[in-house]
Amino acid sequence: MLSAESKKIKSYSHVIFAACFAIQAVGVGAWASYGVHFNSLQEEFQCSRLVIAGASSLAFMMMGLVGILIGRLNDRYGPRLLMSVTSIFFGAGFMLMSQAHGLWQLYLFYGFIFGIGLSSIDVIALTTIARWFTIRRGMMTGLIKVGTGAGQFTLPLLAGFLAIAVGWRMTFFIFGVCSLVILFTIAQFLKRDPEEMTSSSSSGQAIVWCATEQASRNKIFDKARRTWQFWILCVVNFIVVFILISIIVHIVPHARDLGLSPTQAAGVLSAIGGVSMIGRFVSGAAIDRYGCKPVMLVSFGFLTAGLLWLQTADSLWMLYLFTAIYGLAHGGFFTAVSPMAAEIFGMSAHGTILGIIVCFGTAGGAIGPMITGQIFDVTGSYSMVFLGFIVISLLGLGVLLPLKPVGALVRQ
Repeated sequence: MLSAESKKIKSYSHVIFAACFAIQAVGVGAWASYGVHFNSLQEEFQCSRLVIAGASSLAFMMMGLVGILIGRLNDRYGPRLLMSVTSIFFGAGFMLMSQAHGLWQLYLFYGFIFGIGLSSIDVIALTTIARWFTIRRGMMTGLIKVGTGAGQFTLPLLAGFLAIAVGWRMTFFIFGVCSLVILFTIAQFLKRDPEEMTSSSSSGQAIVWCATEQASRNKIFDKARRTWQFWILCVVNFIVVFILISIIVHIVPHARDLGLSPTQAAGVLSAIGGVSMIGRFVSGAAIDRYGCKPVMLVSFGFLTAGLLWLQTADSLWMLYLFTAIYGLAHGGFFTAVSPMAAEIFGMSAHGTILGIIVCFGTAGGAIGPMITGQIFDVTGSYSMVFLGFIVISLLGLGVLLPLKPVGALVRQ
């Protein structure tokens, strides 16, 4: 029979799951809604797609750079304080966007302030889940990432309808207020790991940071960063997110260029989130059974196939078929990253390791949309971009193939 302490931990694990699910849904869903306002922002500020994409790229870059710090601090202090602080930046960035009247404000409010708020969404949610669920880590990560898909499915659609009803400025303000309240409230329920509950219940105090534990984690991270496996994960994540975020940012303006209405274009973006929920759930179960690398390889296959189809997709039904293929890859990639880092390097320095891997991804996600926008501005079409994505996808597949587990020394 389970002890009273074990029952308490098991019961609270459901709270942790719900909290991390909601963080992913609200955080990523609100971020994905930026693409819905792309054309409105371009008309408002009278600038190129490169410039509008640049604000999203800056936010993504800030997410990665600050995410490294968040990962280290999360290993040390736990998620509650960090999520509370970053939720204020998250909501404030969106609310301030309603008052943006110049490009410098677009970059400050969305790129910088909102980007800081975005930094905790992945690192905190994924590391917390990995610490709380050690046995079915792949499945639980997949289920958490279903929250991401749910947010991507619902919030861009909601943003599209609100933008028609009250305008893009008020839509940003409403999203800012709601996300701030939700994320700040959720933060109060977060605990770093089950041991924090044991410590607080026995001593009535939070876990005291131990210098020897910090030294041990630093040692493990130092060993991990010297392995070629670590750098393969960083490069692969750069390539993957380069493509995925470029698609998310530019699929709505691409659909508009094909003659779709604003709500139809927003529906294409939402469909990616809907299909990715299936991809996240299936890939999570597959990770527990087959490991992370096979899931990543299959995801590359779906990604390449989807991009090939996108070359000729010029109608609504063809774009929806693209989302059906691409969404599976999208869900698989984002589900596999955190458990793959845990599978290869263990959990002691997971926050720090994941933070750097995510930073490489956000660097790709920052550069990709800007390059995509620049190529469109020059050529007037996304055809060259989508063809280039196929080549990059095949390159990522080749980089991933030699990946093997590290020796036990790195974990110790």
